Amino acid sequence: MIEALRAVLLPLWPALAAAAILGLPFGLVGWRERPAGFWGRLGLILAVLGLAGAAALAATGRVPGRPGLWLEIALAVTFAYLAGCVLGALAGSFRRRRGADPAA
Repeated sequence: MIEALRAVLLPLWPALAAAAILGLPFGLVGWRERPAGFWGRLGLILAVLGLAGAAALAATGRVPGRPGLWLEIALAVTFAYLAGCVLGALAGSFRRRRGADPAA
């Protein structure tokens, strides 16, 4: 399992790094408040369920061959982007808490 992950992720480090770096500014400016209303919460719940379902498909190996590889690559890049978004949001929260953001 570890060798398979290493074989998939090692050649993809530039894409994973780019996704994480791209997620940083979006997390920095994007997470100022919660999703508004019913539809915002429903969209967030459906996105999390879809991502969890895709991760479960990849983890169990239900999608064989090249489509399975594409699914694993898409999930790895998506999780790298989301990690960058979370880090950017934490940095923005820390910056606003310290009083360095006059717009907050």
